[in-house]
Amino acid sequence: MTGPIPFPDISPFVFPNGIFGYDIPLRWYAVSYIVGIAIGWQVIAAALRRDHLWRGGVAPMQPAKLEDLLTYIVIGVIAGGRLGYVLFYNPSRFIANPLEIPMIWTGGMSFHGGFLGVVLAVWLFSYRHKVPLGSLADVVAIAATPAILLVRIANFVNAELWGRPTDVPWAVAFPGQAAQACATATELCGRHPSQLYEAGLEGLLLGTILMVLAFRFKALKSPWLLSGVFFAGYGISRFIVEFFRQPDAQFQSPGNPLGLALEFGGGYGLTMGQILTIPMILVGVSVIIWASKRT
Repeated sequence: MTGPIPFPDISPFVFPNGIFGYDIPLRWYAVSYIVGIAIGWQVIAAALRRDHLWRGGVAPMQPAKLEDLLTYIVIGVIAGGRLGYVLFYNPSRFIANPLEIPMIWTGGMSFHGGFLGVVLAVWLFSYRHKVPLGSLADVVAIAATPAILLVRIANFVNAELWGRPTDVPWAVAFPGQAAQACATATELCGRHPSQLYEAGLEGLLLGTILMVLAFRFKALKSPWLLSGVFFAGYGISRFIVEFFRQPDAQFQSPGNPLGLALEFGGGYGLTMGQILTIPMILVGVSVIIWASKRT
């Protein structure tokens, strides 16, 4: 039996050797956000240019307003993602060191927090610019998936958020803390490349479903329908991946190696990631049913 696949030698920096003698500390993680948002921008613009996709044959807003919408979303992602990480995953550390809260360059962003930040940003934009909230939420839901796909790939490049130990043929021997956590120091410790699982489910598959529903089946004519599909689809994808993803260190202990945040009889339980996705699934399914009945 062969060992796990060695982790590819990929630098987390786009220009690890600099350019023309200048050190440029640009990380793939930052690039993934920038490119993902740029692609999402084009997706929204493409939908707004096609009046026939919308209810009544008229797009809910002019493409000229996209720059303002982008500003709202960027602020929502950064502020929400950071505050979500602080509140959900490591509150005691930041209570003791509050000056570290705005230091996003040190790492630590929560998808659920970033998601809530975008929800608030979209609501504020809709309110201030008099754009129908349901239609705006639907098109933003489609545009979010390219960024999710690229950010999860960047997580893999950074060798972070790796999966649980496994002996499957595609197991990857991640470096750093993942290797230090192995049971034996003399063998490569294979782990699930859970970042790529998330990229495939949350980004590629969910994004394809939303794009087909919007541009092929004209689901944008039913406000809130695509938002419900995104809520439920992301929640289900994340719930599944949590079975393969290594839990956050703050939830692990010698008596709880699986990092269960809620445990039932027989050792079965749920991780914090799964607990946070259950409301998304329930809300998503409810919104799909409600939007379908309205239509």
